[in-house]
Amino acid sequence: MSEKIERLKTLIIGSGPAGYTAAIYAARADLKPVVYTGMEPGGQLTTTTEVDNFPGYPEGIDGPSMMVQLQQQAERFGTEVRIGMATAVEFSDTVGGIHKVTIDDSKIIEAESVIISTGASAKYLNIPSEQRLRGGGVSACAVCDGFFYRGQDVAIVGAGDTAAEEASYLANICNKVTMLVRKDHMRASKAMQHRVESLKNVEIKYNSEVDEVLGEQVVEGLRVVNNQTGAKEDIAITGLFIAIGHKPNTDIFKGQLDMDETGYIITKGKSTKTNKPGVFASGDAQDKEYRQAVTAAGTGCMAALDAERYLATVETPQEAI
Repeated sequence: MSEKIERLKTLIIGSGPAGYTAAIYAARADLKPVVYTGMEPGGQLTTTTEVDNFPGYPEGIDGPSMMVQLQQQAERFGTEVRIGMATAVEFSDTVGGIHKVTIDDSKIIEAESVIISTGASAKYLNIPSEQRLRGGGVSACAVCDGFFYRGQDVAIVGAGDTAAEEASYLANICNKVTMLVRKDHMRASKAMQHRVESLKNVEIKYNSEVDEVLGEQVVEGLRVVNNQTGAKEDIAITGLFIAIGHKPNTDIFKGQLDMDETGYIITKGKSTKTNKPGVFASGDAQDKEYRQAVTAAGTGCMAALDAERYLATVETPQEAI
């Protein structure tokens, strides 16, 4: 099945802000990191047209360019970036043990430390017009992209606490927010429901779903369908925010790493340590609260520092020879 087995000091799985920041710090610590990019090289930011809230870019930057620069910075310190996806893992339970990771069902990597930065994927409605206009007015992060729609009319899809929080955020900067709720009630906590209902520029449409996103290059409107009556209505908006949840990309770690009920990796205290010694988790794979590029980068830094300290305290088989 496999090619020759390769031994690494530090393997980083994932190539978003967390993965590349971990690589920068790990490379500078002489951990000789190798990054495998995964299915979406650069992570979620590659689908974001403008990034205005990452420190160090006073004029803003588009997401793909930012990720290219992060990769180049990691490579400048000696990181090796490879295209490939981790398809199976076998983590050691012992301190100083060797972790085995299979890449693309064919190549086996043995690593003294592993940093997981596989991120999370936003859930979308998966209708053609929505997918076509991602980056052209369709977003899965109001906090990231809402600023570009200040003073404009927007819509948000969702019924939970996250949707309610993002609707409240948008209401502070946008002219009008239309909230589409699929059922006849919201799932958000009562406190959040009351908060949204009290906002004068938020209109909640129950039993409502997106039929089509209108516009060729950018969002120009929304066709909404009432799922009880079948009646359709067009509303004029310039931005559509999807707030129906995220799914962490952690399926291959199930059964080996401790996770919460939704699949986010549980880390110990304020560290990035998992329940397996020498395995660390960073970014959106373990953070369901903030989900920002800057916080992902911060935990990537933490993971590299944790890995460096871990490796300094163990005598690996290679060093013992």
